[in-house]
Amino acid sequence: MNLQQNSAPVADDVLRVAIVPDSFKGSARAGDVAAALAQGFSKGAQSLKRKVDITAVPFADGGEGTLEALIDTWGTEALTLETTDALGRPVTSRLGLSKDQKIAVVEAAEAAGLPQVSDVERKPLETSTYGLGVLVSHALELGVQQIILCLGGSATTDGGTGLLSALGAKFLDEQGQQLPAGGGALGKLAKIDTSGLDPRATQVRWQIACDVTNPLLGAQGAAAIFGPQKGADKNDVQVLDQGLERLADVLEADTGRNLRQDPGMGAAGGLAVCLASYFTVELTPGWELVAQVLNAHEILGSADLVLTGEGRLDSQSLNGKVVSGVLQAAGEHADVIVVAGSVQLSDDELESSGILAAYSIAPGPASLAELSADTLGLVQRTAFSLARTYLRR
Repeated sequence: MNLQQNSAPVADDVLRVAIVPDSFKGSARAGDVAAALAQGFSKGAQSLKRKVDITAVPFADGGEGTLEALIDTWGTEALTLETTDALGRPVTSRLGLSKDQKIAVVEAAEAAGLPQVSDVERKPLETSTYGLGVLVSHALELGVQQIILCLGGSATTDGGTGLLSALGAKFLDEQGQQLPAGGGALGKLAKIDTSGLDPRATQVRWQIACDVTNPLLGAQGAAAIFGPQKGADKNDVQVLDQGLERLADVLEADTGRNLRQDPGMGAAGGLAVCLASYFTVELTPGWELVAQVLNAHEILGSADLVLTGEGRLDSQSLNGKVVSGVLQAAGEHADVIVVAGSVQLSDDELESSGILAAYSIAPGPASLAELSADTLGLVQRTAFSLARTYLRR
């Protein structure tokens, strides 16, 4: 679905409305939510004979759902490719392309994600980003000029070695033998052979969506903070941290870049550290990266009212998620209203956040399955009621 942005001059008596929702995870993609909000609000405005100018674009926080939000806005379809999951098993994944085919968007969750390996016992020492590198390699073959890499949802702690391997690098031990996949083997790393590295990878613009500031190593690093959720026990965390330290040493010796304490290098199991060592990369908060691509700052900056939304509005929504990004970009000149599957902010949190109001789409007591079955209808109905309430002020 292609949601158009309005650019024509707007009369002074017309309310400018910007609609920029996230997806309702597992229930509705962001583009469909944006359309439902626009339809409901427009219907409510018409019932009151109020003039509104609506610009609706899907949004995302740089994690899962970003690919869908971007292709919905671009009006393109995702490419379906065969690659491997974090354990090396065949899997079908997606690659997003802009309409001019100059920008590719790749999500770590598409080929190195936790859900894909949830059917087997977790093996945190063996998981690899190689399958993600296959997607990147295909994007390079298509001749893209920019790669947007979204780090959320990974099952890996390999420092991005798998991804770089798929682009032609070799990670070798003292005997010159290639290391097994995964972060567990990195403690034996002696040399990185980049002679076969795809030269096109140095020529593209790398933008990495990163919502955390954790360094690569130590108590706040990739292994210690994110390893346990990927199945790592105390011993595994130590092995992985030591392996990433060895990787950092070899990378520094090879490139002269010491990135081990740089903010964000611990995200997604250190996925960015190899890329940032050999290429020029931009680490950007996910919502900000998406905002740049979608020109959201201009859209929000000219709005009188901003409608956003997500599946669940809670305290995490105010820390690096779409809602927090919208609040920052909208500033104080526009009212911000949130439509969500459930609202779990207290009155004090809501007031201090800068959100004018928050609406749940639930018409009464309902299970998640019941809400998911008619998410878009409920979103549209809520937006209709919201419009009739807001526009009577």
